[in-house]
Amino acid sequence: MKAAHMLLGALLALPVLVSCTATSPAPKADGHVDEPLSVTTTPPPSLFPRPSEMPLDGVAPCSLLDEKQRGELSLDNPENEYVETSLAGARACSLRSNVSGNVVRLALVTGEGVLLWLDDYAQVEVETIAVVGFPALVVRTPGVEDVCNVEVDVARGQFLDVMFRDGGNSTPLAQDVLCQGARRAAEAAVTGLLQRK
Repeated sequence: MKAAHMLLGALLALPVLVSCTATSPAPKADGHVDEPLSVTTTPPPSLFPRPSEMPLDGVAPCSLLDEKQRGELSLDNPENEYVETSLAGARACSLRSNVSGNVVRLALVTGEGVLLWLDDYAQVEVETIAVVGFPALVVRTPGVEDVCNVEVDVARGQFLDVMFRDGGNSTPLAQDVLCQGARRAAEAAVTGLLQRK
């Protein structure tokens, strides 16, 4: 009886041993063996802590830039305030420049945090920067060269989205130039938010 229990225990353990020891790939018909793929993971960039909380609730997006700031950014057309459905219904303001032909959009995202841009599903390229002391991301979408976004982490679960795009210039601007414009606009908008505190 004792021998039968030992045999049963050995038989039950056998599949576990077989499954644990089968690590080498099987040879193909031509005799070659595929090497197992190595798995490498790149951690997403992390954001440094915010210097303070700067909630966007109750802020009008077109009030972020004063006349002087608009002049410095050559935004000389009347603003257009609307709801940006692609950003969870964020209140947004679009401003255009007759001088450069470029367009700036400021969107106040209050229903989601900036970390959504670091999710694998976002499928974008991000760079961590600081905008007037606040953590931010420069976001580029592969294959879309005529736009650049800067996403500023201003409060828990809220961020300022600044999009800078080529509005149809005869000579398209390089994306690096658009990203510089997005950073300048983001700095002006965050400065405007800080002046409200």
